[in-house]
Amino acid sequence: MLVEQIAVFLENKSGRLAEITSILADNDINIRALSVADTADFGILRLIVDKVERAKTVLRENGFTVGKTQVIAVEVEDKTGGLANVLQCIKKAGINVEYMYAFVNKTGENAVLIFRFEKMEQAIEHLQKGGFTILSREQICSL
Repeated sequence: MLVEQIAVFLENKSGRLAEITSILADNDINIRALSVADTADFGILRLIVDKVERAKTVLRENGFTVGKTQVIAVEVEDKTGGLANVLQCIKKAGINVEYMYAFVNKTGENAVLIFRFEKMEQAIEHLQKGGFTILSREQICSL
């Protein structure tokens, strides 16, 4: 189960993140998870939203460079060792983590870990064999 994620490239200057979130809000697009990585000159905003194609369109219409990638969402108990257990499974499979971010759902019982792996299909296979729950975009958006 791969989840579509949008990546927005933005200048590292005051107000750009506020502009993006306002555009999404004005277009009734809900952000379910996000990550920001930056350098001195630019940043990459990674988002999981409820309306992927609409988000891409409205952001491009407003002058932003937008890409789409696929990630894997793994649900784990929100307790000590949750992330470590997932990473041990991936380590045993010899799969590299390109990046990750996480969020806790509103019940506080589980955390959702968002991963981009070097070998996505193999990662899903190994995680499922390891007993981990892989979530769809629809499941993430319903949390």
